[in-house]
Amino acid sequence: MDKLHVIQSKIIDIDYLEPMLTYWNLKNKKIVFTNGCFDILHRGHVEYLAQAANHGDVLVIGLNTDNSVKRIKGEKRPVQDEKARAILMASLSFVSAVVLFDEDTPYDLIQKVQPDVLVKGSDYNVEDIVGYDIVTAKGGEVVTIDFIEGYSTTSIIDKLKQN
Repeated sequence: MDKLHVIQSKIIDIDYLEPMLTYWNLKNKKIVFTNGCFDILHRGHVEYLAQAANHGDVLVIGLNTDNSVKRIKGEKRPVQDEKARAILMASLSFVSAVVLFDEDTPYDLIQKVQPDVLVKGSDYNVEDIVGYDIVTAKGGEVVTIDFIEGYSTTSIIDKLKQN
């Protein structure tokens, strides 16, 4: 099979997500969800996502659209457009699906996915994580993962500005 096609097939329009969720649920797959901008893919992202994937069988990434990133991070972001960011996320072997969302938070997407495990960075209090109510109401768990010091898109951008 064409490797690029495999990667592109992991980028799912929200309207076509339901059949995949139904399949995974029928196969009793433990669904893990996380989200972010993932603007410049770096070691911190990869290690965070790999650790998130360890919490289940299927990793679904909610990826902020360009408009969403601009509203959250400012007009100069994202550095890479949503198509580039989605391809990079989908190219990771442990990622099952990438779904773009245009809202400021992934609440509606989490409502649709109904993950068994919701993962965010440890800079959040578990109870304050968007979707906490959805996941815990169905008996799922909310997990936080520590970031690797010194790895962030902002620090990469700042380093480039200094040079």
